[in-house]
This record gives sequence, C-alpha cells and structure tokens, in this order.
Amino acid sequence: MMPMSTALEKTGVSAQISHTLVNSLGSMSPLVLLAGIYITTSVMTMFISNTATAVLMAPIALSAAKEIHASPYAFLFAVTIAASMCFMSPFSTPPNALVMRAGQYTFMDYVKVGFPLQLVIGVVMVFLLPIIFPV
Repeated sequence: MMPMSTALEKTGVSAQISHTLVNSLGSMSPLVLLAGIYITTSVMTMFISNTATAVLMAPIALSAAKEIHASPYAFLFAVTIAASMCFMSPFSTPPNALVMRAGQYTFMDYVKVGFPLQLVIGVVMVFLLPIIFPV
C-alpha cells in the first residue's frame, strides 16, 4: 500500500479527495471535518488492514488540515486512532482474525460488540483530540 499511497499523492488524487472533504465538511467547522476524516478512516479499516488505511488516509488528512489552516496533529491522530480501533470486523487486524476461529465467533459477533465500542471511542476522540491538539 505504500506505493499506492505515493501514487495517489503524486497524481493528485489525495489532494482531490481532501479538497472534496474540505468543501463538503470543512465549511461547517474543523470539528466536523475531523469527524468526517475519523469516520472515513473507520469505514475503510473495516475492509482493508489498519496499516494500509493509515497509509492511505494520512496524506488526505494532512492536506485537509493544511487547506483549512488547522494544526495537522489532531487530524493525523484521528487517522491513527480510527485505523487502530476497528472492532467491527475480524479482517482489520490479525489478532481479530486469529481469535475468530478459535473462539467460534461469527462476523456478526464482531459487529454486535464492536459497533458500540467503536462508536464510543469515535465520539470521545472527536471531542478530545481538539482539546489536546487545538485545531
């Protein structure tokens, strides 16, 4: 995914995605944009690995923060946390996949337990990150 991320950045696709996010969410407030980046990262990490998601979303978050003249730290931490806190899918991290068969878990077990947990962490992070790293 590193070459894919580099290609997206060099071709301008990352900047275009970032610009689209800023145009649709950034006009509301930096907090809404931060939430949008967090949610986008959380959704992506349900389908591809957390490392690949972080590599793909980091340039987008950085560009979005620069475009609205905000500190990029909160946005990059949002990507990092959202990519790492995917509990709704057994495919996001290897430990989730490893315990699936041993514990005889189904995909819906991850959704039932992971969705509320992921929702709580997302809400807390969206409000806590701007306090720690002012945007």
